[in-house]
Amino acid sequence: MSKIKSDIEIARAAKIKPIEDVLAKVNVPNDHFAFSPMGRHIAKLNLEYIATLKEKKSHLILVTAITPTPAGEGKTTTSVGLSDGLNKIGKKAVVCLREPSLGPSFGMKGGAAGGGYAQVIPMEQINLHFTGDFHAITSAHNLLSALIDNHIYWGNKLNIDPEKIIWKRVVDLNDRGLRKIKINLEKLKNNIPRNDSFDITVASEVMAIFCLSNNLKDLEEKIGNITVAYTKDDKPIYAKDLNAHGAMTVLLKEAIRPNLVQTLENNLAIIHGGPFANIAHGCNSILATKTALKLSEYVVTEAGFGADLGAEKFLNIKCREANIKPNCVVLVVTIRALKMHGGVEKDNLKKENIDALKKGLPNLERHLQNLKKFGLEVVIAINHFITDTDKEIKIVKEHCSKMRVKVSLCTHWSEGGKGTEDLANNVVEICKNNNNNNFKYLYSEDAPIIKKIEIITKEIYRASRVKIADQIKSQIKKIEESGFGKFPICIAKTQYSFSEDPKIKGAPSGHTISVREVRLSTGSKFIVVVCGSIMTMPGLPRNPAADLIKLNKKGDIEGLF
Repeated sequence: MSKIKSDIEIARAAKIKPIEDVLAKVNVPNDHFAFSPMGRHIAKLNLEYIATLKEKKSHLILVTAITPTPAGEGKTTTSVGLSDGLNKIGKKAVVCLREPSLGPSFGMKGGAAGGGYAQVIPMEQINLHFTGDFHAITSAHNLLSALIDNHIYWGNKLNIDPEKIIWKRVVDLNDRGLRKIKINLEKLKNNIPRNDSFDITVASEVMAIFCLSNNLKDLEEKIGNITVAYTKDDKPIYAKDLNAHGAMTVLLKEAIRPNLVQTLENNLAIIHGGPFANIAHGCNSILATKTALKLSEYVVTEAGFGADLGAEKFLNIKCREANIKPNCVVLVVTIRALKMHGGVEKDNLKKENIDALKKGLPNLERHLQNLKKFGLEVVIAINHFITDTDKEIKIVKEHCSKMRVKVSLCTHWSEGGKGTEDLANNVVEICKNNNNNNFKYLYSEDAPIIKKIEIITKEIYRASRVKIADQIKSQIKKIEESGFGKFPICIAKTQYSFSEDPKIKGAPSGHTISVREVRLSTGSKFIVVVCGSIMTMPGLPRNPAADLIKLNKKGDIEGLF
């Protein structure tokens, strides 16, 4: 029996093409007006060229998943595999993904560029510093932090109350030691010691704005509207009051251009932006998605974590801001994740367990029901693993048939695009018969903020009660009185459960969702609602992926998967 190759071995053995050859497939001309190469296999698309592209009849496919477990669902892998499968059946398709963060790359995951024979390459660069976009976002964010403290140091003309600075600092690593810090401790005449904290870069409002902007002008305007602090009489201070928006936009000038790479089958992949869906809005950039829609017939894009988080935010936040509508949703499921939702521990997932599988199916059913509330057509993609038995697969297929939803067994991890041809054909059929006129948002923008929170928590999470302290209710009232009540809601919550307890698997209902904090994001134009014990600065696990990542004697990277 031949040894199974690792993701990194498969990626290194790939026949990677010059990026201009990949772009030629979608009729992007080989000239510097259209794109700027960053080596032979990575490029950035030029904004001037994007501005010349015309709208065309294209189909948008959203890839989401059931509630994630440590077993993994393979949402990115399926997105890449589906894009390759669509190209294999003769359709012009592009996949749009988020950029991996160094936090999970050195923490839980070790990489996020797909897997097996459904990857984006060059995977090592993509998983590490890539084109420097995250560094630019981190720098722009922290420049604003520095300007706030500098303004106070030099006389505080804006009368900022140091106790009411709400703008945190960020770093693109999991570092729990930075969750709470004290700054300005040096004994200088104008230093005012104060409490501060760090979020991870993917939770930064600059990241959200970056992903929700249509062009540089839009980017600068949104950055200028960031609320950074309040005066002692509660007057808001914006980034533009500090003249920060111009310099911050300069730092993001190159980053805002979408990144161009390729799949293992040499089809175009656009990878741009990367907010997490458990603590942010979980989608790649509007600019990347709308550009892809102008370049191809089919655009495959993913939203982070399960459909209760990533898909909900994609549909209620990104689709509103971008004025786009998906034609089809692919819901990714794995046999082993369903068994975990049915009570099986991770170490026992390789064994056939029909009872546990059946107990886990309500999680799949719940996500399907939720997606249909948006008026969307769904196809189930069973992401196949070698340990899946024929009997287990048959049970999932029969359950999908009872729910009257199309289902495809996908073997893209081992076969690439060939393994998703059935899924691709199902997607094409749905798109052909769906002009997305039935699409609807879950809530009206005119609904009160607390009503919006209740709709999400009760309709999507199936909670029976939302617990909001009086202090937070007063804060929400002030937000509405300030004219921001129409903003959509971005809930920060554990990705591992419909409830706020990550240990509760399956499809719980009747639980309570506790709102711990509300953050007004006036630049990105949404309201972050922090629930339960979720942290916007994650910590590293007991055995982080960084323990295994190193250079070998040949100078090659090991441990990145």
